[in-house]
Amino acid sequence: MEDILTIEPQPQRKPPWLRVKLPTGPEFRKVRGLVDQYRLHTICESGNCPNMGECWGAGTATFMILGNVCTRACSFCAVATGRPGVLDLEEPYRVAEAVQRMEVKHAVLTSVNRDELPDRGAGVWAATVREIRRVSPGTTMETLIPDVKGHWESLDTILASKPEVVSHNMETIARLYRTVRPQARYERSLEQLARIKKAGLRTKTGFMVGLGETPEEVRGILADLQQCGVDVVTIGQYLQPTKNHLPVQAYIHPEEFEKYASWGLEMGLEWVEAGPLVRSSYHAERHLHPRTKETAFS
Repeated sequence: MEDILTIEPQPQRKPPWLRVKLPTGPEFRKVRGLVDQYRLHTICESGNCPNMGECWGAGTATFMILGNVCTRACSFCAVATGRPGVLDLEEPYRVAEAVQRMEVKHAVLTSVNRDELPDRGAGVWAATVREIRRVSPGTTMETLIPDVKGHWESLDTILASKPEVVSHNMETIARLYRTVRPQARYERSLEQLARIKKAGLRTKTGFMVGLGETPEEVRGILADLQQCGVDVVTIGQYLQPTKNHLPVQAYIHPEEFEKYASWGLEMGLEWVEAGPLVRSSYHAERHLHPRTKETAFS
């Protein structure tokens, strides 16, 4: 098995299509203030998302629950890893109040992994969805949930709260799982997606390119996702968060992303949003409903 750490070193200069605007403007400052006021975490910050300025400037953010310390150490992810603190049972109420104050029409929720908890944090997940429903009944939700490591009762607890979209990211192709997601399993994540779909919920996933995968392997994961019944797939460029994370093996040209999107649609996937700056929660409101004539890539 080829180890991506032994391939060519990281490209030194980002191409022009990866340039983004610096965060600024009154809406950005408003979101910044609410996040601080309610002592919330966002994947926008913890994950070094390149779209933070655009999304916060539009008054939207992806809330990260269950704290900001993850029990895993995935080699691509900028979120802090270690031993999480005491579970914050008041967090669902603060998140819901912030959603209400921001007048969010479509909220995206994600979380760190909490493998030390018997229910993997499912109780807090369900409570957060229920509380948002209570205080902001017009808000729709996407829940970007972690791998529950086969604890399907925990998954059922989350699904019972019935968010409009349930997402679980594959992150990479099968061959690279041991390096990119050492505590996860490719087939187990596929099974989790299949179970979400079987529960009758709109199902979504995302993965990165630029880690050393081949086009044939991209085609392979798309086929696997189609077999699971996934509705929405996002594909984006991997960007190295720090020098301690996996190096970028290639910057994928926008035309390649367009090709990948076309492959997925030809296979029967309903929606494939692909582009260098695409992230799983980017423009998430588009993914609430079946795709019609919108573009399949960004």
